[in-house]
Amino acid sequence: QVQLVESGGGLVQAGDSLRLSCAASGRTVSTYGMGWFRRAPGKERETVATMSWDGRRKYYADSVQGRFTISKDNGNNLLFLQMNSLKPEDTAVYYCAAERAAFGLGTHASQFGSWGQGIQVTVSS
Repeated sequence: QVQLVESGGGLVQAGDSLRLSCAASGRTVSTYGMGWFRRAPGKERETVATMSWDGRRKYYADSVQGRFTISKDNGNNLLFLQMNSLKPEDTAVYYCAAERAAFGLGTHASQFGSWGQGIQVTVSS
């Protein structure tokens, strides 16, 4: 059974940084494409950043390009999202996700089948 647990969210001011972590069990981040998604109030879910299973391919939404960085620690089975220069529009519930099949490229949201419970990130102006 796959379990993904996010941590590191909270309330910060515009311009601050946060690092989200996702602890995975039942899935090894070293062999699965992983990603971060978010849902703001009244909006649809948005892909924030994804990473292929080998870490070679990374995708970022235009809105976070240059500010956010996705990374992983294979040894500890952790996924991270470093968020710098946060803006009020980054306020959302952030979700960690893993692809259904191993050795994926993390290129399409539809390929992700395991989700964490989500963690709130609030950025005040």
